Amino acid sequence: MSHPLSSEPHALEQRAVVVTNKHGEKLVGVLHHTGSSKIVVLCHGFISTKNDSLILDLTAALTKKGISVFRFDFSGNGESEGEFEYGNYRKEADDLHSVVSYLCKEKYDVTAIVGHSKGGDVVTLYASIYDDVRLVINVSGRFDLEKGIEERIGEGSIDRINKEGYLDVKDKSGNVQYRVTKESLMERLSTDIRAVSMSLTKECRFFTVHGSADETIPVEDAYEFAKHIPNHKLQVIEGANHNYTAHREELADAVMSVAAAGDVGGEMRDDKDGAATGTPGVGGHQCRAAPNPEAHIQKLCSVRPKVQRAREP
Repeated sequence: MSHPLSSEPHALEQRAVVVTNKHGEKLVGVLHHTGSSKIVVLCHGFISTKNDSLILDLTAALTKKGISVFRFDFSGNGESEGEFEYGNYRKEADDLHSVVSYLCKEKYDVTAIVGHSKGGDVVTLYASIYDDVRLVINVSGRFDLEKGIEERIGEGSIDRINKEGYLDVKDKSGNVQYRVTKESLMERLSTDIRAVSMSLTKECRFFTVHGSADETIPVEDAYEFAKHIPNHKLQVIEGANHNYTAHREELADAVMSVAAAGDVGGEMRDDKDGAATGTPGVGGHQCRAAPNPEAHIQKLCSVRPKVQRAREP
């Protein structure tokens, strides 16, 4: 059981907001306006929603410090429209772009995007494609997307998907939770986070937080992000699991250590107390025309001709 930091997020104004993505689907979010135009966007993980307790706790911590927050459901999740799909990293990055563009039009300064678990990979991919938010916070994202597949959907599942074209993942009662198609699995396997990480510019300040006791995504993945991203800060929270069940306060403090200074650009580094700092520079969201995402993705990710068996973590 998680340990919330507060019963509900602190905000001067809280209201539901609907943003339409490029596919015409309605994305449902909640805007927490504190009176500040500086805003942080929170992205949930796999089979999760904007109402996940970790997302709510980060919302509470940020709004308490006077930072506005926007949390939302990716398409096919929670209250948002669209079909749930396994993988779907690129579409979710596009969903995030629709959200950031909306907030920009509403005169908000998007100072940071934060993603937990799968959301951590989505914000990384987003930064590589759009390069318009200067602070990216990856909370327990996976570096190698070939790993962890059969641990979640079952041993031998990749061979079965390769043979039959799909797999229905069921809960303990035998009810179908979601379907993994060969196409959606290929999309995950062809998303090369190593190439994505190396493509990030030095102007993108990147902060990774990971728990040392994470059994879902091992902490070694965090060190890989640190190794391949040019302007990177890493903080490992000792004893924390994947959902930071008993370490929510430490997680909030870590995120706040950089998000509170999200308008400051420059190099990520450690000060004497281990907090992330930066040298003055240009930060925040810059409203500008989007690059060609499809061309960028084709450059980074090569589609493999056959589904490959995932390596064990």
